[in-house]
Amino acid sequence: MQSKITSTQAGPCLCFGSFFLVHFLCGLLLGLAAGSRATSGTQPHSIKIEGDITLGGLFPVHSRGPAGVPCGDIKKEKGIHRMEAMLYALDQINSDPDLLPNITLGARILDTCSRDTYALEQSLTFVQALIQKDNSDVRCSNGEPPIIPKPERVIGVIGASASSVSIMVANVLRLFAIPQISYASTAPELSDNNRYDFFSRVVPPDSFQAQAMVDIVKAMGWNYVSTLASEGNYGESGVDAFLQISREAGGLCIAQSIKIPREPRPGEFDKIIKRLMETSNARGVIIFANEDDIKRVLEAAKRANLTGHFLFVGSDSWGAKIAPILNQEDVAEGAVTILPKRASIEGFDQYFTSRSLENNRRNIWFAEFWEDDFKCKLTRPGIKLDSGQRKCTGEERIGRDSPYEQEGKVQFVIDAVYAMAHALHSMHIDLCPGSTSICDRMDPVEGRLLLKYIRAVNFNGSAGTGVMFNEDGDAPGRYDIFQYQLSNTTSPGYKIIGQWTNHLRLSAEDMQWSGGDKQVPDSVCSFPCEPGERKRMVKGVPCCWHCELCDGYQFLLDEFNCDMCPFDMRPTLNRTGCRPTPIIKLEWSSPWAIIPVFLAVLGILATTGVIVTFIRFNDTPIVRASGRELSYVLLTGIFLIYLITFLMIAEPGAVVCAFRRLLLGLGMCISYAAMLTKTNRIYRIFEQGKKSVTPPKFISPTSQLIITFILISVQLLGIFIWFGVVPPHTIIDFEELRPPNPELARGILKCDMSDLSLIGCLSYSMVLMVTCTIYAIKSRGVPETFNEAKPIGFTMYTTCIIWLAFVPIFFGTAQSTEKGNRCCLDKT
Repeated sequence: MQSKITSTQAGPCLCFGSFFLVHFLCGLLLGLAAGSRATSGTQPHSIKIEGDITLGGLFPVHSRGPAGVPCGDIKKEKGIHRMEAMLYALDQINSDPDLLPNITLGARILDTCSRDTYALEQSLTFVQALIQKDNSDVRCSNGEPPIIPKPERVIGVIGASASSVSIMVANVLRLFAIPQISYASTAPELSDNNRYDFFSRVVPPDSFQAQAMVDIVKAMGWNYVSTLASEGNYGESGVDAFLQISREAGGLCIAQSIKIPREPRPGEFDKIIKRLMETSNARGVIIFANEDDIKRVLEAAKRANLTGHFLFVGSDSWGAKIAPILNQEDVAEGAVTILPKRASIEGFDQYFTSRSLENNRRNIWFAEFWEDDFKCKLTRPGIKLDSGQRKCTGEERIGRDSPYEQEGKVQFVIDAVYAMAHALHSMHIDLCPGSTSICDRMDPVEGRLLLKYIRAVNFNGSAGTGVMFNEDGDAPGRYDIFQYQLSNTTSPGYKIIGQWTNHLRLSAEDMQWSGGDKQVPDSVCSFPCEPGERKRMVKGVPCCWHCELCDGYQFLLDEFNCDMCPFDMRPTLNRTGCRPTPIIKLEWSSPWAIIPVFLAVLGILATTGVIVTFIRFNDTPIVRASGRELSYVLLTGIFLIYLITFLMIAEPGAVVCAFRRLLLGLGMCISYAAMLTKTNRIYRIFEQGKKSVTPPKFISPTSQLIITFILISVQLLGIFIWFGVVPPHTIIDFEELRPPNPELARGILKCDMSDLSLIGCLSYSMVLMVTCTIYAIKSRGVPETFNEAKPIGFTMYTTCIIWLAFVPIFFGTAQSTEKGNRCCLDKT
């Protein structure tokens, strides 16, 4: 037997190699189909409706059967409802005087049994008219050539439902240039116009759906989710599209991407839940799965006592269906699902609820649907009812005795049929102008030309929304966003919370989660860091990080880095910036100021009392014998030493700092200069007395004052040189009070006198003190009746001991009296 493809249907672009491939493939497939039918012993069931133009239809009237059996139980929503929608659409078109007038659309509708291989076998019915047999050597018994009826020709196919079925069928239909419009297949793979150039669909592809789901996840503030997909084109392609779009969008990480096997083994779903809990922070689960897999995932989550933990975002296979969540409502609470924008078709409701066994004999599966829907049994001759079975009366009514609810994609079935009709209508106007029937140019209908008209249609569909196709045959993305709400609502169920049409519109105030909570639960790898904490990223996972506090005097420069505050500043309490370090000075009210002032006042009063006494008894022998001139100088130095206390406590300024420099060393210099002069005079007098009776020079009061003022002038000269080199000014010292805790940091307002300059200021006085001590030692042998030398010696000894202790302690601890005072100041 030979076969060939008519050139009209093959299309001009098929070369000889393609012709041979089609020839071989069709022969092989037809051989397989013939063998399968011979094995079963029956012809495949199908619905045949006569018409001038025949459309094919593919619907999952039955579910996938168990091993070895192609078909299982009847499917009401996805099967019977959708198939009846096609029949309804054909009735509407054939009765429409404006759409394809005087042209009747017929149909050949097949059952795919939800199995891609079985659907491929059934769809060979659509292409058999394109394969002509050579019957030239066949003769009837009377020698006449046989009369062979012309095979039915299908010019376009409506379907299929599942993406895997559409892919399998599309690979065959494209070889014969038969356009195909699907009402439910959403796999992104079908958008490949090079591989599936004759495929179109009135539902948006999952790439749009995946984009909408990414937008939903980001709108809820999630950045760490897992994905769950049923093995097959729909689930895997949907997750792949979600992963690709999330990578391009950024800011979203995938904790795990798990695939559900086609034939899951016992305990498989419990293992899936266990795997999802390995990344328990990823509470959001993006699920592209069929109804059965969704249901079993929810059951496994309930068995694991994880009700309310997972936050599901379901694709359109979940949509707003009750079947996947039946008896698992508490686990599904809060699930956000997506569904192509749809509407209930009132005309179809009236049509379908009026169907009965008497008026719907064209649907060969309707009796089986009737039995399943009403749980009764149709009696036939020779068939007895089993115990417990109810006999169907035929008086049952859909919608009254049956819980009928229009399935969402009914709208898209009707739109797919109308898209084919509008394309044929436009084609007829162009090719058959003025004709009221099919002209020769449309007999047969050329598939590649019909495809162009299909891609060009633009009309309002059954739900009032526009029906059109892009260059890849895809419909625009229009989705409704649902959430399954259970708590705090009078009517639990799916509630519309938003829409997606190229961008997301989500009503956050309408969302509700487990227990009626309005706050969106978290699904993040790491929670935001507290103020003042930087992110330490986890390698390879951009959404995961550890939070580290900026310590010491650091502040948060950006979310990943800390930086040091300027030296005169300290971090704010939340370490998000820097603030000026408080400036302090010694206050008069401080205990560290009150005690020195009290002692200084006592010293000044005592010194003043002595001076007044000396002045009052200035001419008495005892005053004159003590060397009243040098005594006045000595008392002046002592007075200045007490007076410097007030300058050290006063608020630093240029004038105060100048007087500090002047008086700090001057008081001691005057005191030690006077004592040195007096000690030297005693020493010279007694040393000269040992040699002769002639008194030494420069022992008169005037000479003593001159010597004393000469010694003092050296100190004054050094101070004035210091004034010229470094003018007196104030500084703020931030180093002295900079403890590890920045809250205790203070800047000290002080005069610009370093520790070294302070010792330098006193060094001349130290030289005078040491020299005076030397003379005091030398004068220790003076007569006891001269009792002034011994107190001077004792004073100088103790002074030397104090200074010898003070200098190493001062430099060794790097602390001055002022530093010690400042440490205990009020911290405010």
